[in-house]
Amino acid sequence: KAFAFPQKCPQCGSSAIREDGDAVRRCTGGLICPAQGLERLKHFVSRKAFDIEGLGAKQIEMFFQDSQLPIREPSDIFTLAERDASNLTSLKNRDGFGEKSVTNLFAAIEEQREIGFGRVLFSLGIRHVGEAAANLIAKRYGSWDDFIASIDRACNETSAEWNAILSIDGVGEVMARSLVNAFHTPVERGAIDRLSAHLSIQDAKRP
Repeated sequence: KAFAFPQKCPQCGSSAIREDGDAVRRCTGGLICPAQGLERLKHFVSRKAFDIEGLGAKQIEMFFQDSQLPIREPSDIFTLAERDASNLTSLKNRDGFGEKSVTNLFAAIEEQREIGFGRVLFSLGIRHVGEAAANLIAKRYGSWDDFIASIDRACNETSAEWNAILSIDGVGEVMARSLVNAFHTPVERGAIDRLSAHLSIQDAKRP
């Protein structure tokens, strides 16, 4: 999410920078910025990402602010049923919910535990990595584990792994750097690893 502020983000106080080609400065706080965290969660549940029925932008806003059953990062979605079972006030007893709607929501979440590599990568909301690029990257590496092993070594821009990313048709230096930075930023990488631990990520078909 972009803010037209001079040097500091008004939401989290992180520094703001303007990349080449951008009209405004952007917060560098990533997931520690509440505004960015909320918008990226909305992207995560959008139709072309995880597309969880019953968990749209409106529900994400509600859970993001919830003190009893919060969703602050994607992995929280996949622990929602477990946390609700031990909560004093069950979700089915809250305003706007009922037993059937909660049952359907938890079932919809379970259905998305098995998901394709390309959709997972797109769902992370990494800047410059759109749906088409995410699918191209997924096809290049095939499996999530192979991708992670390579991206872990790609921070060195003289490495074979860095050059492998750039060799993908449609992936340039700006996108590659954004992708690598996301997986090497401790807060973001922690959130990604916690998410993947709840998923069965299906291999992409190599071309």
